[in-house]
Amino acid sequence: MVVSGPSGVGKGTVVEHAMSGRSAAARRLRRSVSVTTRPRRAGEREGRDYFFRSPDEFKRMAASGELLEWASYLGHQYGTPREWVDRQLEAGYDIVLEIEVQGAMQVREHRPEAVLVYMLPPSWRALRQRLKLRRSEAAEIQQRRIEVATQEFEYVRNYHYVIVNDRVAKAARQLLAILSAERARVGRADLDWLPAENSD
Repeated sequence: MVVSGPSGVGKGTVVEHAMSGRSAAARRLRRSVSVTTRPRRAGEREGRDYFFRSPDEFKRMAASGELLEWASYLGHQYGTPREWVDRQLEAGYDIVLEIEVQGAMQVREHRPEAVLVYMLPPSWRALRQRLKLRRSEAAEIQQRRIEVATQEFEYVRNYHYVIVNDRVAKAARQLLAILSAERARVGRADLDWLPAENSD
């Protein structure tokens, strides 16, 4: 599953809330850890929040096909390590990629079975308010995030689902409901045990 949305919409908070649940869908859920060239922020840990790499190392990984997708955002590169995702899928987990629109469109092209969800704020005013609460960022960065969000909204119709994050618990329930519904699709279900046609 790919989850996109503007900065400040609460993608990470909703995913974390969904993962903390006790349902079967929640227990199967894993959040992908991205590779980034962005400098590490206070409190962030290697391998938990991101895999921090130099621009040269990131370029090498992208060129060698080690990234399932990658994109640039506000001057830094972000990507999803292909091998890590494939290992988790083979183990039976559902993987959530919290990525920008550029990367989401790459995943849609290379992994057509992926489920794409776009998370919206309840309003523009709410989004601006959330960004203002990020006191660690300068006003010009916050404004740039608003501009990027405006551009990204043009891609919303390329997604399969939309979730409006007006309440975290509600949005997390919707995310888990989408996962459960997608697992119940005939094309994904294990139907090998059904009797073959014309069998006794």
